[in-house]
Amino acid sequence: MMNELHNLKGLAVLVIDDEIAALDSMEQALQGVGAQVSRAENIKDALGITQNNAIDIIIAALDLVNEQCIEMVKDYKLRYPSCLFYVLTDQEYESVESSQESVKYIVDDYIRKPLDIERFVVMVETSMGRTISSSTSLTVVDPLVAKVKPYFLFRSPVMRRALTHLPQISASEQTVLITGETGSGKEIVARGIHVLSPRSSGPFVPINCGAVPESLIEGELFGHEKGAFTGAIKSRRGKFETADRGTLFLDEISEMPLNLQVRLLRVMEDGVIYRVGGEEPITVNVRVIAASNVDLQKAVRDGLFREDLYYRINVLRINLPPLRERVEDIPLLAVHFLERAFIEMGWQPPFPSLSAETIYVLEQYKWRGNVRELRNIMTRIATLLPQNTRRIFPHHILPHIEESGVFKTAETHETTPEGVFIPIGTPMKKVEDIMIKESLKYTNGNKTKAANLLGISLRNLRRKINK
Repeated sequence: MMNELHNLKGLAVLVIDDEIAALDSMEQALQGVGAQVSRAENIKDALGITQNNAIDIIIAALDLVNEQCIEMVKDYKLRYPSCLFYVLTDQEYESVESSQESVKYIVDDYIRKPLDIERFVVMVETSMGRTISSSTSLTVVDPLVAKVKPYFLFRSPVMRRALTHLPQISASEQTVLITGETGSGKEIVARGIHVLSPRSSGPFVPINCGAVPESLIEGELFGHEKGAFTGAIKSRRGKFETADRGTLFLDEISEMPLNLQVRLLRVMEDGVIYRVGGEEPITVNVRVIAASNVDLQKAVRDGLFREDLYYRINVLRINLPPLRERVEDIPLLAVHFLERAFIEMGWQPPFPSLSAETIYVLEQYKWRGNVRELRNIMTRIATLLPQNTRRIFPHHILPHIEESGVFKTAETHETTPEGVFIPIGTPMKKVEDIMIKESLKYTNGNKTKAANLLGISLRNLRRKINK
């Protein structure tokens, strides 16, 4: 049952569709959430309704969105600018791009058949002023986090729990281990800890242990003396010396060679390093933050990581959830990355906004690359978006999402169609009705896919449905 806080009470909705069954279904659904519904089977009837009635929302099937429809909506929006116009389609979102040029200045969003009434109500509420922007009030774990607001954009309970002890951890001098999937923001959290710590005036020095060749990582960490090896024409400080009185961030620490892990443990215990080829001890005052995207306990069991080093770095622990578990943060981060990209490109505000359906698509994506993947895709979209675009619809983003991996929503079927039981003796007309109904159910109301499954034309399928 629809939450009473989410409804369309007091709003007049005009639905335009030449499919009687679809009209009946949408009328019933809209009336169920309190809307006053008018219906039209063609644009001529719709024109008469808009001339004689005040309409808050117009929903038109994509097949009927012709020049006459567009002119009707344009004219109505000139008289009533607050009127919302939605295009209803049973096609894949990529297929509606061809019609985008003629309707892009008047359409508020695209929606899929069959109408998901709960999602539609939220969509309308969003379009009526509760839009998502980067200025949305954020839930933070402590007032101190305001210092690192560029790093921490979140409002999800799971992220709030993960960072609950961030201020106390930051104030400490203890070693920190940050775990989480690739791209989940481990370095950003490490920088945040540094900014909030008493060492904030000192350097923050990151090194990716997996990106440095094994033969060079010792010199990168501890430095070397002149003549220590071929090509060492002068002495060089390592990351530990560079990070003195600051923070050293060891990313992908699981990739550090076992023989070097012994030296790292000794340095962390004693605070003294020796450069490669050097004999003089050098005292360093460094706080270490380590990060790993693999299970270090398993690495210890497999003999790939020293147990003593594991316990030395696992003093304070922060485990970052993957983005797919932080769905509430996706719109916030998407808008942030978009706006940042637009600013870098020299665009002037107001920037193109994400439609409610676009946000829904983003929320359904699996984001295996986590926040990094979202940032890259938003940057790509901003870079390739035509400059006269006012709103970003699903067909703007889907090609870029699909480039980064297979796009699957919760509605996507990955298995082959299941069978349908039809008792012997069922009349042929009834058999046809059952097959049409089950095919539409399997394709989530997508008539194009259902027609392909049934081996008939889309026009023929629509005729049968209307009959």
